Amino acid sequence: MRLGRIPWINCHPVYGAIDRGLVSIAAELVTGTASELNDLLAAGELQVSVVSAVEYARNAAAYHLLPDLAITCDGPVHSVALFSRRPVAQLDGCTVLRTASSRTSVLLLDLLARHRWQVRPRYATARAEAADLAALAGLPHEAVLVIGDAALLLAAERIYPVRVDLGAEWKAWTGLPFVFAVWAARRDARSDAVREIHGRLLESRRWGLAHLDELAADAARSTGVPADVCRAYLGDLDYALSYRHLAGLTDFFRRLAQEGLVPDGSLSFISAA
Repeated sequence: MRLGRIPWINCHPVYGAIDRGLVSIAAELVTGTASELNDLLAAGELQVSVVSAVEYARNAAAYHLLPDLAITCDGPVHSVALFSRRPVAQLDGCTVLRTASSRTSVLLLDLLARHRWQVRPRYATARAEAADLAALAGLPHEAVLVIGDAALLLAAERIYPVRVDLGAEWKAWTGLPFVFAVWAARRDARSDAVREIHGRLLESRRWGLAHLDELAADAARSTGVPADVCRAYLGDLDYALSYRHLAGLTDFFRRLAQEGLVPDGSLSFISAA
């Protein structure tokens, strides 16, 4: 069994106990960005993985959604933000760079731009990991969507006068939580092995949520993001997948289905989960 994991701070509460050997898991860990893990799970190179929420929507018939495990926010998410040189209402026709590392966030940005801010920017895709931030300055753009640890680092630099938190914008628009990532298993994977991995992930999450101070300190040392920022960030995230989270996920998928961006049938798989 091969299990996908994202190396960013937001996954530390789920994988922290596994990384420390406190929770054993019968799987090989494979690290990659959300987009990379999406492709590996779809290709059968992984049996279980954290994936972008929209990846589950597009391939729900091939996956089982693991219960009670996700990366969500109910308000500001901090690590998914549009950094802009002008107010978002003035971005119509402007060039907006979108990170190549995410699929859910870029579609959320598109929905917010068209239906909440009433603008239609010109989009371009760019690498926007932490190591790429300096190079972004040389690219022509008025705004850039950055996610993960890179967004936390860029926020601290205060290069852009406007920063819009997409989690907060979704909550203000819909009143619902937003689900950025879920854990999914391929339907052709061994069910007993998937159940065992799921149980171990939940066990590791229980340890992680009880040790956020330790995880934040470790994250600060490895990323350069201040420890207090890491701690506040982890404290605002939620790793459950309750009925309210599922309502937010369903609403997001419904809006995407209306735009023809995900299959209508994906909604039925959420209900079944």
